[in-house]
Amino acid sequence: MGLLDKFRRGLEKSREAVFGRLGRLFQGRKLDESVYEDMEEILISADIGVDTSLWLIERVRKLAKEQRVTDAEALPPLLQQAMEEALADCDTSMRIASEGPTLYLFVGVNGVGKTTTIGKLAHRYLQEGKKVIMAAGDTFRAAAIEQLVEWGNRVGCDVVRHTQGSDPAAVVYDAIVAAKSRGIDIILCDTAGRLHNKANLMAELAKIRKVVAREMPDAPHEVLLVVDGTTGQNAVHQAEAFKEVVQVTGLVVTKLDGTAKGGVLLPIVREHGIPVKWVGLGEGMDDLEPFSASSYAQAVCRPDGV
Repeated sequence: MGLLDKFRRGLEKSREAVFGRLGRLFQGRKLDESVYEDMEEILISADIGVDTSLWLIERVRKLAKEQRVTDAEALPPLLQQAMEEALADCDTSMRIASEGPTLYLFVGVNGVGKTTTIGKLAHRYLQEGKKVIMAAGDTFRAAAIEQLVEWGNRVGCDVVRHTQGSDPAAVVYDAIVAAKSRGIDIILCDTAGRLHNKANLMAELAKIRKVVAREMPDAPHEVLLVVDGTTGQNAVHQAEAFKEVVQVTGLVVTKLDGTAKGGVLLPIVREHGIPVKWVGLGEGMDDLEPFSASSYAQAVCRPDGV
């Protein structure tokens, strides 16, 4: 299955929420101001947010004028183009260390699929022939440590862990030492998600970053914020909050296959400048995919086969 087909399958509910309603709205109508007003209402209700919805409407309006469009049915490809433009600065590449191990730090509130994302990404890198190690840095919850160990067993990857309540920075330090001694390519580090107590979380992440910078001066190579696509605007609020706590370099949006709120990644990218790196398009081990703006926009804006 090609990448576009995976996006189509995974974004089926979001496509119905956007295109399905817009397709019915556009059918047989001449393009006038009422069409744009109805279009705005649908985009906002699809969790694209007010500011980004208005931006998309204005961009579609300009494109329609330039192309002398008179029928509303001609708008879907223009909306697709506008969405791609909104995501144009979305750098999906992952930074890699010039030499030695590459370290990725994962942040996000509990329950968004952070540990599952780490496990799936480990599986992907292992399939590519890379040597991977995982660090159970969420020592606040015993369940988080156990879940990461379980994923390690599933994918065939070692997990560096301490007991519950241990210093997360010490776990990450041990993972770095192990990675250097074993010739590991990728270190994937879990962290706690206690956003309700920003002061503790900020201190914890600052200590981890200090240890990482001391042992690997150019790391972390990515700080990936994991958000649950099914939570809609809550994901936007989490992006805002984590930007205050840590320098987020990329976004992972999980569970897009289970929601009609897939539009939520647009305002996070356009309004908060956080590029999407990966998206979860299913529950399978291989359903974590690198983000593609063109595949995303086409999957959301066009009916199957168009």
